[in-house]
Amino acid sequence: MNRDYKLLLKQHIGKPDSPCVQEGDWVERGERIALADGRGADLHASVSGTVIEVNSEDIVIRGKKPEHDLFRQLPPGELRERIRSAGIVGMGGAGFPTGIKLSQEISGGTVIANAAECEPILNHNVTQIEANPDEVYRGLVYAMEAVGAASGIIAIKAKHRQAIAQLEKVIRDERITVFPLRDLYPIGEERALIRDTLGILLPPEARAITANTIIINTETLSRVTQAVELGRPVLSKNITVAGRLRGGPKAQVLMDVPIGTRVGDLIEAAGGIDGDYGEIIMDGPFMGHSVTQDDVVTKTTGGIIVTMPFLQAKSPLGLLVCACSASEARMRELAKKMGAEVAGVEVCKHAVYARGSLKCRNPGVCPGQADRVLRLRKAGAGSLLIGNCSDCSNTVMSLAPKLHIPVHHVTDNAMRAMNLHLIRKLQK
Repeated sequence: MNRDYKLLLKQHIGKPDSPCVQEGDWVERGERIALADGRGADLHASVSGTVIEVNSEDIVIRGKKPEHDLFRQLPPGELRERIRSAGIVGMGGAGFPTGIKLSQEISGGTVIANAAECEPILNHNVTQIEANPDEVYRGLVYAMEAVGAASGIIAIKAKHRQAIAQLEKVIRDERITVFPLRDLYPIGEERALIRDTLGILLPPEARAITANTIIINTETLSRVTQAVELGRPVLSKNITVAGRLRGGPKAQVLMDVPIGTRVGDLIEAAGGIDGDYGEIIMDGPFMGHSVTQDDVVTKTTGGIIVTMPFLQAKSPLGLLVCACSASEARMRELAKKMGAEVAGVEVCKHAVYARGSLKCRNPGVCPGQADRVLRLRKAGAGSLLIGNCSDCSNTVMSLAPKLHIPVHHVTDNAMRAMNLHLIRKLQK
């Protein structure tokens, strides 16, 4: 059956792409349909079909989901050019064009494969590693070659024993090692990875390249392998679909979902929504944003989570904003959905503005939030909405219950939908 696939022209950091097709054109899967404007990444048709709309925001193709992985191959080219022309971006959520990232030189440096799967509920990266560890490994080798790195690290939570065992079986280069990570949020944050794997704590304003390091998500590395070896551009995305779904609260991984797939169609493929729900989150419970069923999958989509209905707050909320989680705007949105007034807003004492957004001085290591809790209570907050990391949540929960202040977390509705423990007082 034909469906409409809406491919957004802006699927990465930087300017939107410029369309190079017109309405009425027939396009083959893998054909380039939009060109990068400056520091971007080209866009390719995720399905074969007819272009039915072209505008300033997207290109809509009417076609069928492919039954086989057939596509128009990329033109021949050397390693970096093959990666650039494939339209690969950071598939862990950041969306930085991989062709630009791998055009840097880090002679003697390290490429870190980020397999942390930092957010709770999401598990498509680990599932992919278990299914095809060698494809991720080869992608890391290609990335190291592109940037002149001397070593590679695959950083993955220690609890994923099966994935680690499979990775260790396929590694054939003594320069590459597997590094087991703690099971804490936000252990997969860029500076947290560098701190834990290399022992270097970068200041908030610094980028990974400061430590002669490049970090790439594991699905991104698999797309590098496909581009180099098969001439395959980015056409699809691996996605965790979870939450309030018929069949129970089990996270499902849908592999190679065509870019531009409607969120509602993706949910139906996973069984459909089971009764009333609160919202649909795209990506993870901490950093995700609310979407509708008419929104579409992009190159950076990691998860689709259908949450439980919202519990209504019984008193004004105090918002405690964390650099590692939901923004103030997102928290205000959640407060409104909870039917609560916002009594006051505080920012985690470890958060600073750097490179245009809040950054944590030492991600996942919190100095305490008691003064913030007290200030919010003084502002009239009868309860708290927090978005804090594991360590910050511990410090809030060390005081708030003693003051008889109920605590809500931005992840609550998603965690409830999966019958998981709420993020409150956690053990390190």
